[in-house]
Amino acid sequence: MIWYPYEQMKTMKTPYKIVDAQGVNLYTEDQKLIDSVSSWWSVIHGYKHPELNAAIEEQLKKFAHVMLGGLTHEPAQKLSDKLQSWLPGDLDYCFFSDSGSVAVEVALKMALQYYMNRGETQRTMALALTRAYHGDTFKTMEIGDDEDYHFVLNAYGKSQYVAHIPTEIPALEEAFEKYHHRLNCFIVEPLLQGAGGMQMYDVSFLKRARELCDKYGVLLIFDEVATGFGRTGNRFVADLVLPDILVLGKALTGGYIGHAVTVASHKVYEGFYDDDPTHALMHGPTFMGNALACSVALKSIELFENQDYMSKIRRIEAITRREMEGFTDPRIKEIRIMGGCVCVEVYDAASIRGYQQFAYERGVFSRPFLNYLYAMVPYVIQEHELVQVLETMKEWFRTN
Repeated sequence: MIWYPYEQMKTMKTPYKIVDAQGVNLYTEDQKLIDSVSSWWSVIHGYKHPELNAAIEEQLKKFAHVMLGGLTHEPAQKLSDKLQSWLPGDLDYCFFSDSGSVAVEVALKMALQYYMNRGETQRTMALALTRAYHGDTFKTMEIGDDEDYHFVLNAYGKSQYVAHIPTEIPALEEAFEKYHHRLNCFIVEPLLQGAGGMQMYDVSFLKRARELCDKYGVLLIFDEVATGFGRTGNRFVADLVLPDILVLGKALTGGYIGHAVTVASHKVYEGFYDDDPTHALMHGPTFMGNALACSVALKSIELFENQDYMSKIRRIEAITRREMEGFTDPRIKEIRIMGGCVCVEVYDAASIRGYQQFAYERGVFSRPFLNYLYAMVPYVIQEHELVQVLETMKEWFRTN
């Protein structure tokens, strides 16, 4: 029996069974559905893309996977080289893993060990945001700040190794003044906090964070697992403000295979490059650098570049703003739009209860959570399909 994620198994409703998928559409036995959440924000090119399929099929003729321990292969080398040339600044060193959560764990481990290698053993703290979500593994849960996902950590009490702050510059400055001597990193989901409720904030906060990290010698980590590859309307938020460590996942492979990468700057990498074997990064996911994943990631990036996906994202944002402009309802607290994301936050979660089935009956797959009704559509969506997604949202409030 499948144990499903984020569900009370005793009371959960039967999930929709998908039998096929093509383009932006999922198919059950009796319904065609626009996937308005891109399979947890990852399937940016849609389903069954012929060029992505071909990239995997071609690699599969050679081999599906070999470990990177003592071995290497062309797809991993090519993807590392591509990311080195494609990413901003000196983000050049790629440590691959098999999921976003693990990639964040690697980033946090890098930050901690970077200072341990330097003998700065007091730097055991991390600074993070309120409403932060960075994954469901244990260190990422500790860094996170969402009891709906991480209540299990209540068993351990409040962590002495993490401080959380709102996205306000005075709070940021106060935290650095108070904790800077103990901090090894400041980790953020830049501009857009996903599972924390699609919270959006201004780039000025990140610019000030970069200044303070430089002033106090703290590493800045951008978790762009969800925000990378255009979701905020920027290719990467790292193009606007350069972090010391960048984490990518989800759309890295176009949503085809679980794979992620933790990309380090020269400064961070050089903190491990030493004759002392104890200064090595002792981490190694079995499926890091998976050949199929690297091959499809390379093709995904090629599509993103050659088909000008940033223009597609700007078009999605423009249509969304046009369709949602002026829409109000007493139950709605706020409508937020950024790049390829729209979120309708309601005052009471009960007011969107039943929306998933309502949307299903109208040809849209949606997965609201808590007080948030949102869409993060595949970038290849057509205008009429996007309008259908947005009209379904509005129809809910008009008819319920």
